Amino acid sequence: MMKKPLAVVLVSGGMDSCVTAAIAREEYELAMLHANYGQRTERRELRAFKEIAEFFGVAGQLVIPLEHLSTIKGSSLTDPSIPVCDAELTNREIPTSYVPFRNANILAAAVSWAEVLAASAIFVGAVEEDASGYPDCRKEFFRAFSETIRIGTKPNTVLQIATPIIDMSKAEIVLRGKALDAPFHLTWSCYRQEDVACGTCDSCALRLRGFQIAGVDDPIPYDKKPMYPHRQNRAYSP
Repeated sequence: MMKKPLAVVLVSGGMDSCVTAAIAREEYELAMLHANYGQRTERRELRAFKEIAEFFGVAGQLVIPLEHLSTIKGSSLTDPSIPVCDAELTNREIPTSYVPFRNANILAAAVSWAEVLAASAIFVGAVEEDASGYPDCRKEFFRAFSETIRIGTKPNTVLQIATPIIDMSKAEIVLRGKALDAPFHLTWSCYRQEDVACGTCDSCALRLRGFQIAGVDDPIPYDKKPMYPHRQNRAYSP
C-alpha cells in the first residue's frame, strides 16, 4: 500500500476540530497541533486535545504556547474582566469571545511545523455559515493566508489549507461526525467552565442546537440543557 501524505490538524478540543480530524484521517496520516493562549478553559481543552489525539492514535503532537494573546487581551476568553455572554443565536455582531486574530497566530505556528514535517496540508475546523461570526473563520481569510504561505515558505513547499466543514451547519457537522465515529464524548466546547459545561454560553448554545437539530444526544454533561430555537438548515447527505 502507498503511504498516505501527512497533514497537520489544528485541534482545539472542540467538536468542530474533532470532526475535521476524523475527515482528514480518511486520506492523510495525522499530526495534531494545539494552542494554549491563556483561555479560561485552557486545562480542559488541553485534556480534550490529548484524549482526541490518543483516540485517533496520533503520535505526532505539538502544544504551542501563545500566552501573548492573553497579555494582549481584548476577548472574554482571555480577559477575566470581560464576561462571557450568553448566546444570541440570531442577528448578532461579533461576540466578546472573539480573540483578535487568533487563527492567524495559530496558523503561523502550524505552517512552521508543517514545513519542518514536510506535510502536505493543514486542516482547520473553521465554520462560516453557522458559527459565531468570527472574521478569521471566513473562506476569504483562509484564501489570503494560503497566498501568504505560498510566498513565505521554501520554493519546494506545497502546503494547502483544508477547511472541510466550513460550509456546514452545526447539525451537519454532528451528522458527519457520527457517520465517521468521531469521539464527541471526548470533546469540550464550553467557554466558561471546566468541570460541567454551562449550556448557555455562545459555544455551548451552538453545539447544543446542532445536536438537537440533528436528533443526536450530546454525550457531555451540562449545568443547563435548554432547547434553542433554530433557523432552517440544509439537509445533510454524506
